[in-house]
Amino acid sequence: MMKAFSLEGHAALVTGSSQGIGLAMGKALQQAGAKVVFHGLQDAVEGLSSYVKADLMENDGPQSLVEQAFVLQPGLDTLICNAGSFFDLPLLEMTRERWDKTMQLNLASAFFTAQAFAKRLVAEKRGGSIVITSSTNGFQAEADSCAYDASKGALVMLTKSLAVSLADHGIRVNGIAPGLIKTPLTSQWMESRDRSVLEHYEKKILLRRVGAPEDVAGAAVFLCSDAASYITGEIIVIDGGLTVSQIGRM
Repeated sequence: MMKAFSLEGHAALVTGSSQGIGLAMGKALQQAGAKVVFHGLQDAVEGLSSYVKADLMENDGPQSLVEQAFVLQPGLDTLICNAGSFFDLPLLEMTRERWDKTMQLNLASAFFTAQAFAKRLVAEKRGGSIVITSSTNGFQAEADSCAYDASKGALVMLTKSLAVSLADHGIRVNGIAPGLIKTPLTSQWMESRDRSVLEHYEKKILLRRVGAPEDVAGAAVFLCSDAASYITGEIIVIDGGLTVSQIGRM
C-alpha cells in the first residue's frame, strides 16, 4: 500500500520553488520519485538542475513557464501553483498598485498557469494533478492584510472551481493552506518584532511551534500521489492547530 505514495514515473512543475515552502515541496516530490521542474525569478539556483526563470507578473509569464517546463519534462502530469507574496500596507495606506500586484501574482498567475497546464494535458488526453497553495488567511482574516487575505480566500474557491471543471478530464485539483511557517518571507516579519509576538503564536499554536517548510511538503506529496486518487476539490490545512482552538492557551 505504501507504493501508492510513490511518485515514480511522474513529473512535476512547482512554481515559486527557489526557496521556502515551494523549494521544500519540490525536493519532497523528488524524494518521492518524481522528476521536478523548479521555478523562480533568479537566473539560477544552486543545486537545482531542472529550473526555469519566469516572471509570473507578466501576462505571458504563466504560458511561457508551462511551455518551458514541458520542454524539460514532456511527461509533466503534476503542477503545484505555489508562487505568491505579500504586498499589503496598513489598510488606510493601501494602494491600487499593491492591490493589483497581489491579485496578479497570488491569484491570476495561479489560474493561468493551471489553465495552460490543463490545456496541454487535455490535448494529450492525459490525466494529472494540480495542487494550489492557499493559506489559513484564506479562512481567517489578519489585520492590515486585506489584499493578501482576499487573494488567498479566492484561491480556496479557485481550487474547488477548477476541480469541478477538470474532473471529466481526469485532472484532480486540491489545495493546501499553510499556517505560520518560517520562510525567508515570514522570517523578516517575525524577526523584526519583539520576542513576545512569537511567544504569543507559539502559545496559540497547539503544537507549540512555528512550522518549517518541510512540515508542508508531506501533504503536497500525498495530494499528488495515487494515495489521493479519490480526492479532489479539498484543501488541507497545515497549521499545527493554529486555527482549531478559539481561545488558545492563556
